[in-house]
Amino acid sequence: MIGPGAQMPIAVDRPLEGVVRITLDRPQALNAFTQTMYEQLIELLLGLRNDAQTRVVILTGAGRAFCSGHDLRVPDKAPWVDDAVGALQYKKFFMAELGRIPALMRNLPQPVICAVNGAAAGIGFALALASDLVLMARSAKFVNAIHNTGTGAELGLSYLLPRAIGMQRAMEILLTARTVHADEAERIGLSLRTVDEAQLMDAALELARGILVNVPIGVWLTKQSAYLNQNAGSLEAAIEIENRAVLISQSTVDTEEKMRSFVERRPPRFIQQ
Repeated sequence: MIGPGAQMPIAVDRPLEGVVRITLDRPQALNAFTQTMYEQLIELLLGLRNDAQTRVVILTGAGRAFCSGHDLRVPDKAPWVDDAVGALQYKKFFMAELGRIPALMRNLPQPVICAVNGAAAGIGFALALASDLVLMARSAKFVNAIHNTGTGAELGLSYLLPRAIGMQRAMEILLTARTVHADEAERIGLSLRTVDEAQLMDAALELARGILVNVPIGVWLTKQSAYLNQNAGSLEAAIEIENRAVLISQSTVDTEEKMRSFVERRPPRFIQQ
């Protein structure tokens, strides 16, 4: 279970019943990641996998940026890596742990809404891409700062970006590292919509409310089916995955409640049974 009051540098609260908000909270460093933040985020995501009380996750940043990437000014060592290994092995162990983050996000039963305020660079870019829905403030922008450390693709960017916007656009962004501002991001499909800064969190919460009125297991299975079907071998295979999800969802009490609430024109009261 994820509860309120998580320790800095990542803050956790519940702005709505059923919604957990994860806030990257190092505004003085534009929410650049430290080793502690990687560990804390992985722990939070692992906890959310089995948290039935959380139906939607919102990910955002404190201050004037979403996340400026990895904090190169903090020379702390990854505590999960054996001190005895050499430089190359250290980097391999380090990147293997970081690589868990996008996969954990995609495999959560809860939809993840990323509310991007200001710059999203490096891992910040990857976090947005790994989210299910992205909202951007008008000042927000994506920056492929990964080129600053020698390569243009880490944390699943070469997998996620072409699937979001197509290979040609993805290749340009991966190879040139140019900035993608909020208006372009919305136009090419990197974000759902752009809103004024003051409306960003309200827009994220409104989107969460739209999800919360749907059957919990149905939302989970819809997210799962959508990603599984990105690699389905045929239309028939995709439909079969959907059909199995329908059978599972319709066998629950919550689906009966959803249908009753629709007929009675009232909010549903789910019990997840």
